[in-house]
Amino acid sequence: MKFGVFLPNGSNGYIPSKGSPVYLPTYQHNKAISQEAERLGLDFVLSMMKFKGFGGETGYWDACLESFTLMAALAADTKTIGLFPSVTLLSAHPPVVARMISTIDDISEGRCGLNIVTGWNKPEYTQMGLWRGDEYFDRRYDYAREYLTVLKDLWRTGETSFKGEFFSLDGCSVYPQPGREIPIVCAGQSPKGIAFTAEMGDQNFVIAHPEALKSIVANVHAAAAAHGRKVGTYALMHMIVARTDAEAKAQADTIIAGADHGAIANIMASAAMDTNAGGIAERLKSGLSLGLEEGNMAFMGIPVLAGSPETLALRIDEIAEETGIDGMLFSWPDFVGGITDFGERVMPLLKCRN
Repeated sequence: MKFGVFLPNGSNGYIPSKGSPVYLPTYQHNKAISQEAERLGLDFVLSMMKFKGFGGETGYWDACLESFTLMAALAADTKTIGLFPSVTLLSAHPPVVARMISTIDDISEGRCGLNIVTGWNKPEYTQMGLWRGDEYFDRRYDYAREYLTVLKDLWRTGETSFKGEFFSLDGCSVYPQPGREIPIVCAGQSPKGIAFTAEMGDQNFVIAHPEALKSIVANVHAAAAAHGRKVGTYALMHMIVARTDAEAKAQADTIIAGADHGAIANIMASAAMDTNAGGIAERLKSGLSLGLEEGNMAFMGIPVLAGSPETLALRIDEIAEETGIDGMLFSWPDFVGGITDFGERVMPLLKCRN
């Protein structure tokens, strides 16, 4: 089992609530998080990208540090931890991204991967004149397939004259090439997303109740096997570590009670535009009344593991054994303190890690 950190490079991290810290993202905060994760032996950090936030009382995600420049800086300020910037496909041309990843991989001495974000949040792109029409909701994985084909051609051979429906390149070159295969992750939750990740990616990041993870893992494995490939699944989770289960539950209840309903309404309105069945947007639309592990919208629809170190270790081991996931990507209300608690008090108790 590998463990990663979902870096809070957007306002307030991943909790749209007044019951959790409200803050602007800074490099110093993300550096402290990454260095603490590295010190404690976590495997990677991943930064998201958001060009338009959801407002509300907390200004949820209204500020966001740019993913590639953030990870380039972290490449110089860390030594061993893996680094995954995110590309929102409509915002950057593939040869530009290929060159940025090659550069970060060089700075980090071979620690950089890439998270592919096809982009369902229409308002992000209409504000910049980049939205390709509402047919993009259903065609975005076709677009992503061409996009990633171009990236891989450039990384592997240094040049491409790819001709497709969405991209046409003529002797396009990107040097220097990375000295290894760049690992690709994608949040493929819908049937189309799973099919794309199974064909083109290396790991699939999903937001799902633990009971649903087993079937997702099986579907990803089967779809990848059809292409003669092996693709793993990582589960995205919030974590609340406390002295007792009761204290952890009380902290979670405070977050739910302080939910930023304005920001959540804006998230739901954007999610309602997406016509791609079974994806993350569809999950968000069902999240207002869910329990902690199911993914209440006060936690951005992400399942929450809350309890004492002993309880958390038992639950993580159960999920690992029952579902067959390859790892987990975590966020915390207080990232630095949460990582310290996880690394020092929870990880030593884990059977799936030791």
